Amino acid sequence: PSGNTATIISMIKGLIMLLLLNTTQAWICMLCPCKTLDSWGWAANCNLMELKEMPHLNSSIKILHLQNNNLTTVPLGALDSLTNLEEINFSNNPWHCDCSILYLKEWLADFNKSSLAKAICATPASLNMKALSQLKGNELEGCRKPLPISCHDFFWRDFGLIILAIVVLILAACVLIMHCHGFYYLIRTISLKIVLGLFF
Repeated sequence: PSGNTATIISMIKGLIMLLLLNTTQAWICMLCPCKTLDSWGWAANCNLMELKEMPHLNSSIKILHLQNNNLTTVPLGALDSLTNLEEINFSNNPWHCDCSILYLKEWLADFNKSSLAKAICATPASLNMKALSQLKGNELEGCRKPLPISCHDFFWRDFGLIILAIVVLILAACVLIMHCHGFYYLIRTISLKIVLGLFF
C-alpha cells in the first residue's frame, strides 16, 4: 500500500508539472509558435508574423526569432527578462531610428554584435539602410543636445563684453566731461556778468 501511495503521489506531481509547463508555454507563446528544446527552455519563432509590437517575453526563452516583421522600436526594458537567451534575430524589421532605439542598440551590443549589425534603420530618411552598429547618439532625433561652450569660446565672448563695457564707459566719461565743461563756462559767464554789473 505504501508503494502504491508513493507511485500515486509521484504521478500527481508529474501531472502538476506538466500542467504548469503547458500553462507557461501558452503564456509565452500566445503570439508566436514555440517548441521545447532538448535542454530546458523554449524556442519562439515569430518570423513573418506581421508583428508591430514586441510580444510578451519570458526568461525561459532561449531562442527568439523576430525577423521579417513590422517592428519599429523596442520598449525600454522589454528584453531585460531574457536572462537565458542564447540566440536572437531582429533582422528585416523597419526600425525607426530615433533616440528610443538606443535601448535596442545597447542591448544588442552587449548580447551579440553580429545581431546588432543585422538590425537596419528604415526611418528617418537620413538614416535609411544604416545599421544600428553604425549609429551615433548625436545622429538620432531627440538625442541631440547643445554642444558645451569651450573655454576658448568663453574667453572671446567675455573679452568682447569687456571691450564693449570699456567703450561705453569712455563715451559716458566724454559726455560727462563735455557737460561739466559747459556747466563751468556757464557759471563763469554768469559770474563775470554779475561782477561787471556791480562795478559798471
